[in-house]
Amino acid sequence: MRADGRGSDELRQVKITRNFLRYAEGSVLMEVGNTRVICAASVEEGVPPWMKGGRRGWITAEYSLLPRSTQNRIVREAARGRISGRTHEIQRLIGRALRAVIDLGALGERTIWLDCDVLEADGGTRTAAITGAFVALVDALHHLKKVGKLSSLPLTDYVAAVSVGLVNGEPRLDLSYKEDSGADVDMNIVMTGRGELVEIQGTAEKKPFSKSELDALLALGKRGIDILISQQKESLGEAAPGMGRAKNRKLILATHNRGKVDELQKVLAALPLKILSLRDLPALPLVAETGSTFRENALLKAETISRLTGETVLADDSGLEVAFLEGRPGVFSARFAGEGATDEDNNAYLLELMSTVPPEKRKARFVCVMALAVPGQKTAVVEGTCEGFIAAAPRGSCGFGYDPLFIFAEKGKAGEGQTFGEMEPQQKNRVSHRGKALEKIKKILSGLNSI
Repeated sequence: MRADGRGSDELRQVKITRNFLRYAEGSVLMEVGNTRVICAASVEEGVPPWMKGGRRGWITAEYSLLPRSTQNRIVREAARGRISGRTHEIQRLIGRALRAVIDLGALGERTIWLDCDVLEADGGTRTAAITGAFVALVDALHHLKKVGKLSSLPLTDYVAAVSVGLVNGEPRLDLSYKEDSGADVDMNIVMTGRGELVEIQGTAEKKPFSKSELDALLALGKRGIDILISQQKESLGEAAPGMGRAKNRKLILATHNRGKVDELQKVLAALPLKILSLRDLPALPLVAETGSTFRENALLKAETISRLTGETVLADDSGLEVAFLEGRPGVFSARFAGEGATDEDNNAYLLELMSTVPPEKRKARFVCVMALAVPGQKTAVVEGTCEGFIAAAPRGSCGFGYDPLFIFAEKGKAGEGQTFGEMEPQQKNRVSHRGKALEKIKKILSGLNSI
């Protein structure tokens, strides 16, 4: 763990606030951890003298650290009468990054200025400026289209930037100032949405680094940039260029359980989503379910996987609560008979504990809590429950988990008296705890602007 509690491959908290300034054609407050940068896009008719008559536009940038953006007051560069070499370098970097994803010919003979002013610096100011300036640029281009000066957005891709480095020999993503100042290797990576590199600025601060270490840093940087671009898309919403509104948007199901995956995919099949599960993403780490409630575990899984991937993630934590066992197995349903237990092991153990319990005292219920984590939005949490009894022996071969032991007992509903193991999947999905929670999630997914 790092000083701020992040894993080595985690970004700091990112927040993109659009239309932050009243008068600029596009503006953003870009926050990455404690680093905060205002990015303003201003449109001017005309281009620099050396470009006149070329029928091409120009994108350029200015960058500055405000006097108290750091621990000690910085003298304004205007007061010193000259711009530092560092400022020149960063301004040119921002301009190059944005020009890499715009068709200057389609822009026409006009200039868009990106003014990036750092309110608070805690490492990664130039990368935050590039990521935020792109969003401000898109809004400025939309303004030009709205007033009839452009027929379409002259953008070819997204672009974002992130810092990486070797700290005590460990590759880390998105360095804070403390990490950056003590890093063995410090690197800034600028990359497009298609994964094409725009620029790499890498320096061995303390010792040279190997090709394998470089490859590791580039892979880490790509992961971070993929997440940042996903958050740019979420922030832009309907203003996002082309590929931001893909019909088959990803939804990741945060589970390896094949039975759950099959159920969820069937219920969500009608939505315009490309549905993946953790079985499709083996490189992602396992999320330890350390919560004491279904809600805590669902939130933990959804928000962790969403933060690592930058995608919309649906996680559930569900289980069986038996009244005679005072609510057990509860959150331990999947491992009731011990770590690595199979469904058959858990069922046999439950029957053993209930062997002398009469029918009227075998009440139980299934509980399902689902969390839907959408980058840039508050995680939605819903719950579904289902009442029943524990059978004296397994019945039916459908479903999974405790389904062959759970007798559905909600009066007047189809399937009353059957175990979930005896129900056809479609029937079970209409009355089950998971089916009830999923209906609520479907409404949320259907209403999201980002889907």
